[in-house]
This record gives sequence, structure tokens and C-alpha cells, in this order.
Amino acid sequence: MSVPPRTLRTVIALAAASVLLAAGVVAPAAASTQPAPAPAAAGIPNLGPNVIVFDPSMPVADIEARANAIADAQVDAEMGSARWSLLFLPGTYGSAGDPLQIRVGYYTEVAGLGESPSDVVVRGKIESYNRCLAPDNCIALNTFWRTLSNLTLEIDGTGQDGCRASANFWAVSQAVSVRRVQVRGAVPFSLMDYCTAGPQYASGGYIADSRLGAVVNGSQQQWLTRNSSVGSWSNGVWNQVFSGVEGAPSEAGFPNPPYTTLDRTPVSREKPYLHVDDRGRWFVRIPSAQRDSRGVSWANGETPGRDVPLRDFYLARPGDSVLKMSLALALGKNLLLTPGVYDAPASILVARAGAVVLGLGHATLTAVRGSIPLVVADRPGIVVAGVTIDAGTSTSPVLLQVGSPFGRSRGATTDPITLSDVYFRVGGPHVGKTDTALRIDANGVLVDHTWVWRADHGVEGFTAGVNGDTDRWRTNIGRTGVLVTGNDVTATGLFVEHFQRQNVRWEGERGRVVMFQNELPYDPPTQADWTQPDGTLGWPGYTVAANVKDHQLWGGGVYVFNQNNPSITTANGFSVPDAPGVRLRHIMTVNLGAGTIENVVNGTGGRADTSTIGVPRFVADYPAP
Repeated sequence: MSVPPRTLRTVIALAAASVLLAAGVVAPAAASTQPAPAPAAAGIPNLGPNVIVFDPSMPVADIEARANAIADAQVDAEMGSARWSLLFLPGTYGSAGDPLQIRVGYYTEVAGLGESPSDVVVRGKIESYNRCLAPDNCIALNTFWRTLSNLTLEIDGTGQDGCRASANFWAVSQAVSVRRVQVRGAVPFSLMDYCTAGPQYASGGYIADSRLGAVVNGSQQQWLTRNSSVGSWSNGVWNQVFSGVEGAPSEAGFPNPPYTTLDRTPVSREKPYLHVDDRGRWFVRIPSAQRDSRGVSWANGETPGRDVPLRDFYLARPGDSVLKMSLALALGKNLLLTPGVYDAPASILVARAGAVVLGLGHATLTAVRGSIPLVVADRPGIVVAGVTIDAGTSTSPVLLQVGSPFGRSRGATTDPITLSDVYFRVGGPHVGKTDTALRIDANGVLVDHTWVWRADHGVEGFTAGVNGDTDRWRTNIGRTGVLVTGNDVTATGLFVEHFQRQNVRWEGERGRVVMFQNELPYDPPTQADWTQPDGTLGWPGYTVAANVKDHQLWGGGVYVFNQNNPSITTANGFSVPDAPGVRLRHIMTVNLGAGTIENVVNGTGGRADTSTIGVPRFVADYPAP
């Protein structure tokens, strides 16, 4: 795949503008500077109408009313355009006699503004429940796009009756993160909602940099917990991965239970976060990259890293042009995307070492006229976090380009380019078209939690009735989910689903992936549509190129549900070269009710078909020791 000349010219032009601005050839006045908005309240910057800042002096009832009104509006807004960020200034909220109880819906971020998670204490609960698609069909399989971070929950079950008093429920699936959260109290943190009607399925998820007590995994099919501590972990369904986690369960006996445990995380960097100091000044903390790390980053005080004053960020609003944002970055600003949906008819170019692009409230970039919405140059220390990128109705070559496909990477690995909670969507609210969602050509990149999704359901382009899936296959185009050509790329939490050819193709050397989850596409109309040019039946969910000599994966799953044509067959869930340095640990395939995967990896591991619905085929190690 190559970038079309028209798109390449756009990228080069933006890069040239950056150079001219830096050199003073173009006057800085050429950039349209953003007028300073009036503050929302004393000492609080104006971050737009969809950022709500709470302080401890507010009555609990008022906070609950505001937060839960947003949750009620978002409970079924899976394909909506509203985006929300609910921020809590340092202090204590709620009490034993009057606990704070709030719920979190779609496209909502709840975060504390302290320097430490202990600076914001919520005595009560912050919860996500199953979504009931019908009275007898309550599930968390589609409770996507929500975030909880940087605070302490003190939970004891008071303030709720019956089943709801038994846990803090966080029933979620993909594109959901829990970061920098401390949970105290006798009530467990449950990753499933067992209080609603069945079937109560869940398919998440991600926890990082958090200190939890008892965790009820329940019905969660897969989960990654990274650089955290847990008091206990109740069970596992298919694929539960722990990396650098104090108190993690042993992987002995795999696959019963199906735990994969790494003592330390090979490469990590925590996601940037907003915080307010004791003088009321606003900063964004940019954590440093770590190697071979374990436990929370804040165990011994402030998370290692650097503070960037909020004044050093361009505060973008929906409607701002991508040129304005690129020029602000070129002039030395960082970029903060306030909640909303941003049309991107051209590329936002991030070309300066150490630049930060941070989205609040699941801020979303949408490709327009086949654009590449975001281009990250091969410069050390660039961080992109909290951003969702949607394909548009015209085919984009790529949705996020990291490094150049035309030149050799600089390969800076001590301060890696980092993508944290960066999500991709092809279809859903509208028809989406892209050749590749995420392409990484730079060396030493860190991908810290991503969901790359070609939608299996949505509003437009998903015609109901007998031909619905066939129509989706022809109109909702996503050929490749993730393509990696760079060397020394690490991914912690790689979720990629439903692409029409390669879900993941890895061509670079020394790739490291901690936890991979995939569903093959639901909707190929015929076997011919799902057959490679060489006659191989289907495409694996995870492919490492034949010439790669060194690659490792810990904890991976490929699922099949060919609901459009249950006769369709895929030869292998995983395909890798037989080389001494290529090793896969704890991988599996599973049938969810339709279609067949003949083998787990390279012709071995057994068949996942409708005779074994929901029963995984595991391979503990490939190649076998």
C-alpha cells in the first residue's frame, strides 16, 4: 500500500509550512491564533460546553443530577455525536451517609484532576451497566467508548439496594480504559453486570496503572491488566492477560484457568492526564517511558515525567480547521481536542519531537474526501492519546500514519512515539471506507491500548433484512486493520476486529505484543469473497510476514462468527514464520456460532466450528518447547 500522490503532496506541503514557520521565513502571524475565551469560572479554563468541572463544595445531589442526566442521554447513543468530559477538582465527594452515585454512558470520560489518584476521593460509585437491547437481552458486548481515570473510589455498597449494593459495576467492552484508579473498601470491582436480565455477556477491556482490591471478572471474554496491583481476580473466560501486575494470578495450569502473566511489561508509558496544582494552575502531565516495569507509576510519589502548562496547548474546538491545528503544532504548541466531532478534509500533521495531541471526552476526527486525518512524523517522544479516528464515506488510504512509508525510520526507541487509547472506526454512524486504519512505519513505536474496528453494526450502510450483511460487505470498506513495517514496535492491548483481509499484518522485526484480541469479519457473502489470491481459505486474524526473524506475542485470541454465511472457512487464526525468534505464547481460537477456523496457527491446534461453540482451541506455546 502506498499513499496517493495527492495526499502525499498535502502532507509535504504541511511539513514545508512547519519548517518555514520554525525558520521564521513565514511570519507567525500567518497562523490564525485562537482568542482567549472567558473562563468558565474563576481559575477554570473554558474547555467548551461539554467539559463539566465539579468541585467538592457542590452538593452531591447536584453532581448526581448533572452527571446522570448526561448518562441517561448517552445510554443508547452508541452512534451519536455528543462527547463529554466530567472532571473533578481535588477533594472528597460524597460521604458514608450521602454517597455519590453516578453512571457513565457512551463517549464519556470521568477523571480526577489531582496530581495523584488519592487527591480526588469519591465515596460512592462510578458505574457502567449492561445495555438492555430488549427486556431479556441485557449485555455489555457493545458498551464501548468510556473512560475512568485518576481518582480513588471508596465503596461499601451504601446508598443502593439489593443486588446493586454488592459491587461497583464496570460492565464494558472495547474502547474502554480504567487508568490511575484506586479502589478501597470491602465491595469488589466487577467487570460484569450480573444484576440485569441475561445473558450479561461482556467483551472488554483494559486496566492500567491502577490499584484495585477484589476484582470480579465474571463474563469478560478477554482482559488486559497492565502495571497495576490487584488483591484478587475471580476467574477467567478465554484470554486474561496480566503484565507487570502485583498480585496477578499465576499462569500455571494454562488454559485452566486461561491466565497469561508477565512479571514485567517490556515497554510502557502511562497516558497523559490533566491535573491542577495547589495554586489552581492547570497542567498536562506527560509520563516518561519505562522499560521492564511493574506496579503503579505513582507508588513512590508523582508519576515520573514532565508537566506542560495548559497554556502551551492549542485548545481546539469542533469546527476549527485542521490547517489551524497543524500550524499551532508547528509554532510549538501542543494540541488539546475538546470533546466533539472534528471533520478532517486534510491531515493534522504532528512533526515536532515531544509534541502532544490529547483528546478529551473521546474527541473524534472524521476523514473527509478520502483524507488521512492524522499524520505523525518520525520524531521521538510524540504522544497521541484519547483520540478516536473515523473513516469517512470516501476511501482513505490510511486513517493514522506513523512515520513515512517512503524512507528509513530514525528509530528513536528511548523516547518512543506513543499512542494511548487511540481508537479507530470504519462504519457505524455512517458508511466508512479505508484501505488501512493504522499504519506504523517508524521504529520503536509504543501502542498502549487501541481498538481498531470495522463496524459489524451501525446506523447507515447496514441495511436490515436478508441482504444486510452483504450490503455491508460491499459498502463498509476496511481492508487492513493494522500494518506494522517498523522495527521494535510494542503493543500492549491490541484489539482489532472485522477487517476484510488482514486484521493485523506485522512486517517489522522485534515486534512485541502483550494481549491481542480479534473477531474475523461477520459478513463475507461467499467463500470466494474470503479466499486469498493463492487459494488459501480466508485471512488469519494475526499475520507475521514470512521474512520476519524475531517476534513475540503473549495472550492472543481469534474468534469466528460468520453470521452472513455460516459455511465460510478460515484456514488459520494465526500465521507466522517458523523461525527460532518467532514465538507465540497462550493463543486460542473460538467459534461463536457460525463459520469455521480449521487451525489455531500454521496448521496446528485443532478446529473451531459449530460443534464446539464457545469452547476454545488453545495452543500454549508455538512452536512447542
